[in-house]
Amino acid sequence: MMLVIDVTKGMQTQSAECLVIGQIACQKLVVVLNKTDLLAEGKRQAAIEKMTRKMQKTLENTKFRGAPIIPVAARPGGPEAPETEAPQGISELIELLTSQIPIPARDPSGPFLMSVDHCFSIKGQGTVMTGTILSGSVSLGDSVEIPALKVVRKVKSMQMFRTPVTSAMQGDRLGVCVTQFDPKLLERGLVCAPESLHTVHAALVSVEKIPYFRGPLQTKAKFHITVGHETVMGRVMFFSPAPDDFDREPVLDSFDFSREYLFQEQYLCPGSAPAATDSGEADRKAGQAPEGCCPRQQWALVEFEKPVTCPRLCLVIGSRLDADIHANACRLAFHGVLLRGLEDRGYAESVLPTLRVYKLKHKQGVVERVMDDYSVIGRSLFKKETNIQLFVGLKVHLSTGEQGVIDSAFGQSGKFKVHIPGGLSPESKKILTPALKKRGRTGRGEAARQEDGPERPEPAQPVALSLSFKRYVFDTHKRMVQSP
Repeated sequence: MMLVIDVTKGMQTQSAECLVIGQIACQKLVVVLNKTDLLAEGKRQAAIEKMTRKMQKTLENTKFRGAPIIPVAARPGGPEAPETEAPQGISELIELLTSQIPIPARDPSGPFLMSVDHCFSIKGQGTVMTGTILSGSVSLGDSVEIPALKVVRKVKSMQMFRTPVTSAMQGDRLGVCVTQFDPKLLERGLVCAPESLHTVHAALVSVEKIPYFRGPLQTKAKFHITVGHETVMGRVMFFSPAPDDFDREPVLDSFDFSREYLFQEQYLCPGSAPAATDSGEADRKAGQAPEGCCPRQQWALVEFEKPVTCPRLCLVIGSRLDADIHANACRLAFHGVLLRGLEDRGYAESVLPTLRVYKLKHKQGVVERVMDDYSVIGRSLFKKETNIQLFVGLKVHLSTGEQGVIDSAFGQSGKFKVHIPGGLSPESKKILTPALKKRGRTGRGEAARQEDGPERPEPAQPVALSLSFKRYVFDTHKRMVQSP
């Protein structure tokens, strides 16, 4: 990456954003201090040295620490200057780039994929698409597809740096000429071997927050999602491994639908407050990262407002490009790898039900009184209008240690009966003595009549009832599931 800085201004907001993108996408950097001709001649060298020190300090905490910094004047005198003004420092820059750039190993195998950055017509020839071959190879007469438009055309002729060629491979800069294609339909984009690329409506992405982005990354928020040359709006839902898998080794080349994942109200990072859910304080703690502990990998379901065409495992960047460019704040929010694209327009019905992302639910109530050695009446777990029948058969835990099962509703006010298969322990009975004495006086048969009668005395000390279950976000039946 070549980061070009105006030597009279130094790093600006967009320079910083370019540096962030460089850290995500590149391994090497050369900093070019441009417009050195605008510095007063007597102070020029001192000003260049000062800006060089500033840039070195800026790069210190990045992967580009110690990167070369070179001064140039690409167009002395500015755009209005006569052509006779020779550029300064450009030959040194070319030399530096030549020494810095390693020659990559190129592989002609695999499906042909080319990133097109320019498209124009030549009268009597056809339409020329110029760009860089990202993978595979292409030869004269091959069919190529413009996947965003679902158009297939034959390669009529090819050129590399104005020289006709019959074939080209990964890493080459190439101009491809095809016929019967309107260049206005494609400014930038991808060209590939027919049917090798897919158009996706949503994607599962392994994500990392960009540390310079201020504020949390919230589930349901919209971001500008950049994939290749395309930037579209997308809504995100963040999720993490189940708590026991927080230390699991990250996998960056596939997505495992057989695993379970924990829904997150926001991307988890050290110091991020656990997201609130709909069941109060206990729920807020449910399944969130323990203090200072974050999972090694997190994901997002990204739902695009319009479909995008891209290769698998491509780079994804999420931004808030609607933020004020002059606000001196990083607009780039997260980056990641697209692990799985969802091609079916009806993915919400066909694919998402197989994505096992769950919310952990916790409800707290209290034992109001004992019915007998094997059953108690509970309250404050449900609202009056809750259909308790949906919860029948779910396990609850008493703070005294016993495990019970919700047996039935008890009256109309949200109270319920809990069956305790192992029976109450003598210690628990002692704690619940007031209720036992009261029940002894009324007799068991009157329990139902007493429901609407005067309040019974509370146990000597309150005994809590807790109910925990999972609910899968994409389960159309909204079932409540408990671990065996």
